[in-house]
Formats: sequence, C-alpha cells, structure tokens
Amino acid sequence: MTTSQDELLPTTRRALLHRIAVAQAEGRAPSLVAAVVRGGRAVWHGSRTSVDGHGPDEHVQYRIGSITKTFTAVLVLRLRDEGLLDLGDPLEKHLPGTGVGETTIAELLAHTSGLAAESPAPWWERSPASLRPELSDVLGDQPFLHPSGRRFHYSNPGYTLLGALVEKLRGAPWEDVLRREVLEPLGLKRTSTRPQAPHAGGWAVHPWADAMLPEPVEDLGLMAPAGQLWSTTDDLAQFAVFLAKGDDRVLSPATVLEMRTPAAPPEAADVVDGAAYGLGMQVQRRDGRLLVGHGGSLPGFLASLTISVEDDVAAVVLANCTSGPLVSLAAADLIRIVAEAEPRIPEPWRPMAEVDTAVLELAGQWYWGTHAFALRLTADGLVSLEPLSGKGRRSRFRANGDGTWTGLEGYYAGELLKAVRRPDGAVDHLDLGSFVFTRQPYDEGAAVPGGVDPDGWRGSGSF
Repeated sequence: MTTSQDELLPTTRRALLHRIAVAQAEGRAPSLVAAVVRGGRAVWHGSRTSVDGHGPDEHVQYRIGSITKTFTAVLVLRLRDEGLLDLGDPLEKHLPGTGVGETTIAELLAHTSGLAAESPAPWWERSPASLRPELSDVLGDQPFLHPSGRRFHYSNPGYTLLGALVEKLRGAPWEDVLRREVLEPLGLKRTSTRPQAPHAGGWAVHPWADAMLPEPVEDLGLMAPAGQLWSTTDDLAQFAVFLAKGDDRVLSPATVLEMRTPAAPPEAADVVDGAAYGLGMQVQRRDGRLLVGHGGSLPGFLASLTISVEDDVAAVVLANCTSGPLVSLAAADLIRIVAEAEPRIPEPWRPMAEVDTAVLELAGQWYWGTHAFALRLTADGLVSLEPLSGKGRRSRFRANGDGTWTGLEGYYAGELLKAVRRPDGAVDHLDLGSFVFTRQPYDEGAAVPGGVDPDGWRGSGSF
C-alpha cells in the first residue's frame, strides 16, 4: 500500500515534468523518458516526445549502454561472496591465456587495470561482433596503455574480460547467468540483451540542423558485458532500489555498499566535480549531495541511473539519440528537486533492543593524546568514534563477538578496536590500530606509550 509519505506533491510533479521537458527540447531528443524512485518504489514517471499523440511509457525499452557494467559487476561480486574468487586475485588464476592476466579482478572492476578504453578498430559500437570473435581481437596487440593499478582509465575491454570470467566460473553464457542470477530474482522482466517490443529506435540528430538519421543496432558479441543491455525506466527503478538497499537473493546490503564505495581515484580533470569510481558504479558529489550509479551511451541512445542513498531518492533518464540531452545532469536535478521540495522524513528514533553493560561502560569521552573523541553505541549494534569538534578521523565499528570491533569506513576501515583492561578488570585504555585512547588527556594512570611526565601539566612559568 502506498503511504502519503511516498506520494509526490503536485508542485513537485510539475517541477519534474518541467525539467525533463527542458532536457528533451534543448537537447533535441526524439524522445526522453524518466522515473523517480522513493521509499523503495517508483513514484513518478514522465516522458516527452517529438511525435504528436505518442508518449513512451515506463515499459518501453531503450538501450542503456554502460549501465550494463553495473550488472556485470554484480555477477562478479556474487562469485566473490560465494568464495569462488578474491578481488585481489590476478585474472590469470581464473581465466588463463588472455595475455593480460597480471591485472587483478578489483582493478578490472574499478577501471585501474591500465587497459585501453576501446577495442582496436573498427569502431566496435558500429561494427559486427563477428570482427572480434576472440578475446585477443578485443584486446589487440597493445592492450595496456598504463601500468596496472596506477591510475583510473575507463576500459570497455576490461569488462569484456569480466564477462568472460563469469562465463568461465559459471560454465554458462554471460547472458544466461545474468538472467538467472539477477534479472529473474529482481523481477526485471523488461531487461534483455536484445530489443523486445515495444522499444525505441536509436537516432542521430544533426548538430547543425533539426534533422535525424537512424543509427544501426549491432550485437556487441564478446563486448556485451560492457554495454549490451536494453531496459526500461520501470526496471531500472527497481534496480536502483537494489543498488541502494541490497537484496539477499542477489547481493547483501554490505556488498552493494562496497560497490558504491570509491575504489579508484578521479582523473585530474574530474577532481573539481568530486567524481570517482567504485566497483562497477560511478561516484560523484554534486551540489553537496553524494550520488552513485552509472551512465551509458551507444550510438542512438543515452542513459543515466543516479541514486542519492542519503535522500532515499533515485532517478532514471533514458533518451534515444546519440548526443544532445545531458541525461546525467537531468537525473541529478530530478533527485535535487524531490530532495529539496520534499525532504526525507526520518524513521522514528528507537532505543537499542538490548544493552550490553560491558560495552556501555566504554561509551563517552576519550582522548587520543589531546584530541577529544566521543564513543557512542547505536541501536543498529554498531559503535561509532568521532571527534567532538572540528574535522578529524571518524568511523563506525562492527562487533566481532569477542569484545573487539572492526572499523567499517574512513581511516580506520578494517582496523581493530579493543578495550585493554587492567588486572582488576577496569578499562585502562582503548587500543585502535595501536593508537591509545584514554579517559583523560595523557592519563597518568593509563599505559601510555612513552610514559607521561611525572610533573604533569604546567603553565607558562615552567618554560
């Protein structure tokens, strides 16, 4: 049942329609469709078209290009979660004979492998896949442009290799694995590797005239895991919910969070916009808002799937033209319109189900040298440590079940937090990756490395 919180106000709906109308008109797109997601479901669909009396709806397929990469990344992370591979494994361990096997699976996912952006000529998006029957045809004679792991360099052939990896470990075609492990569990019935009616045709719009030219539709063959898919705004809206919250039938919430976490630095040209790349997902900060998702383009089509997890709002924008409307900007604007006009109503605060007195004893103020920190316990069972004022290192920690906690983010991600006790059981200090946190600044009664001056604190007359 739809709640009043999920429904959008008429003024918000009109603002959304106005935004896509501007995108379609100024971008000169034959058609443009969009959706907004909130509260775990699509709450708005809109479209604009150049054909009188016809408006594509949320069930019309468009080609989504590189959003396909996010689907491929999901398949790879499923293999990791099942223990069939490690992200640090070299490709050669699982897919021998490629000639580029020294690059790791994580580097391929994050586009830091050093591989070229495209396959050798001819232009792979507009030429038959039969010209590239083997991986060697996709990679070419000089597949590496940069040392592996040194820089972010977007690579379509890299995702071809990931698709081949999925096929090798699953013993089935990438398309079949995708349908069985992702599309069917998530109910994405209108997402496919080949167009299914009703679908939009792809067009090129002349840059200097209001004239159109149909674009060819090629099957990408081995390059399919990098950009083959067709989908709808309705299916991608459901996929956005999955990427924000996870679904244990496909990937856990922790793993989709890992996908959304930057794994590759931005190019120098992107630093101003705060752009980065996770594991199969683009990450950017725009107007102070953290956005994740992916864009896509193939001749005749543009696509964007964008999510603000904090605002619980996502947007999908699809157009059937080679260039023109800035669909990623439009998607970000749709999120901004909803988030600013109708801010998310927080869930009610609720207390912890159970209180562990041994952990509660640790709550409160601690000092790392002279830096003041607060340790808090939250209802979700986590522990947070953050500076009391100003910026500084902060992290949440997950309990390990043995009286220790592991950092989940930031500087302390993966680091161990534990309480060090005296022989009588009293807490002496906290140890965080060897750093000592005490109840008082340089507590003279605690085991502070290097000791504490026995004369204690003093004023200026002691200089």
